Amino acid sequence: MKLTYHKYPLDILICILWSSILLPLALLNIDNTLRIIFGLPFILFIPGYILIFTLFPSKKTDRGIDLIERIALSFGLSIAVVPLIGLALNYTPWGIRLEPILLSLFLYIILVGIIGWYQWTKTTPKERFILTLNITLPKNTSKLDNALTIILIITILFAITALIYVIITPKTGEKFTELYLLGPEHIADNYPRNLTTGQNTTLIIGIVNHEYQTMNYTLEIWLINQTTHLNTTTNQTTIHYHEMWHIDSIETT
Repeated sequence: MKLTYHKYPLDILICILWSSILLPLALLNIDNTLRIIFGLPFILFIPGYILIFTLFPSKKTDRGIDLIERIALSFGLSIAVVPLIGLALNYTPWGIRLEPILLSLFLYIILVGIIGWYQWTKTTPKERFILTLNITLPKNTSKLDNALTIILIITILFAITALIYVIITPKTGEKFTELYLLGPEHIADNYPRNLTTGQNTTLIIGIVNHEYQTMNYTLEIWLINQTTHLNTTTNQTTIHYHEMWHIDSIETT
């Protein structure tokens, strides 16, 4: 059985729909697994495929290419197009961040897709490239050939599933939270130790999450009146806390 659609370029519609589904998933931080499944084709395949479709709206002729060539070129062009968009964003006020990259790629796919759609409509119907899904085993083939074809399809599906599983569940190392304190010079030294009333100073506190999951942190700042006494005989330090004042709390995720 063959599934074809001649009225509209079905592959362009699928690419635009796929990108439209990914956009809210990524921006709203919904379900990491779904974001990975929709995000990989969005980055590695769709940008190149849209461009290839625009350049070659015809099927396999002197002016067109076949499906295998389209798929191969789509991966290569995607690897070239996406970094170029990121490089252009680097020279804009938005910079290379999640939201600008997503929106820029989405706008690129929409604009190039519209151009490709227009090119496709200007091509004569007999020469248009039409996505065809053939789910029928070839005729006049032996049972062995049919069995090998089925095994090949199952193997490809298994490889794709295994790849998605490895990407979704990467090997995790030691889980910990990194906390560091830097002085005014952005180094772990020259901390302000003696202050008077009304004097301002700066400390830089860093929290790095290596827990392999989203974590909520609360940082409390206290002002402590203490006396430190060094016993020269035993070479031991004794700290006496006199008063403690809670200054502020900072919450971050």
